[in-house]
Amino acid sequence: MSDNELGTFLRARREAITPDEVGLPTGSRRRTPGLRRAELATLAGISVEYLTRLEQGRDHHPSPQVLGVLADALRLPVTERVLLRRLVKEAGPGAVFCAAAVEPTRTVRPTVRAMLDRLEPAPAVLINWIGDILAYTTGYRRLAGPLGVLDGKQPNILRYVFTDERACAAYADWDRVADEQVAHLRNEASLQDPYVAAMADELTVTAGASFADRLAAVPAMPRRAGTDLVTHPEAGPLLLAYETLALPDDGLRMVVHLPADDATATALDRLNGRQPGALRVVSG
Repeated sequence: MSDNELGTFLRARREAITPDEVGLPTGSRRRTPGLRRAELATLAGISVEYLTRLEQGRDHHPSPQVLGVLADALRLPVTERVLLRRLVKEAGPGAVFCAAAVEPTRTVRPTVRAMLDRLEPAPAVLINWIGDILAYTTGYRRLAGPLGVLDGKQPNILRYVFTDERACAAYADWDRVADEQVAHLRNEASLQDPYVAAMADELTVTAGASFADRLAAVPAMPRRAGTDLVTHPEAGPLLLAYETLALPDDGLRMVVHLPADDATATALDRLNGRQPGALRVVSG
């Protein structure tokens, strides 16, 4: 991972916003995509020199006020404002020291386990911040087991997506799924976390450019909800809506899947050996 993620993020967002979006004339001789540094600095009310230092990684500690005016000038949504603040905090003094203190969660509290059980027969899974799969419903086992997700002593969703050939066949939109898994890895623990670094090093070697290029890309927040089209070897194509619930005190996320169309609802009921209607379609 880059040691200048804050600067990379700011530059990428500057280059992604057009002069028209902020009320500036476009002109006919622009060599820079998006806004020039001077234009963003003027909009934010800071000096060009200071913005240059931020983008080049020579200053990692802008004040909250500077972050606020930059976020306003760049028209950042709330999720990207949170990420911007996180990138600054992770670059602060002591970040590496603090990151080494806590190992990824590998156990599940009884109340969390009970909550997971209440979700049957829906496919639901608990994952820690480096992608280890710690617990799941029977519905998830019947969905993910035939795909190969749960193979091995310690199943890991990152290893599966990036190193198991079956993942490309399982996910119709594999590129988006891969993007989201990297986003989770980068955002659910400190960027200097030694366990995140170890996983990143491992996948850089075992998966190569498909992982390394995503890790080196502009930081982004993971999506917490959406749909996946999964090709299942027993049930055929499944359109699954998913919702991600964060358990920050445990360092876990719970991902719950529900059918997004009638055919998927029927197929999941069949996989679970239940009468039709056990799982109802969810849309929107």
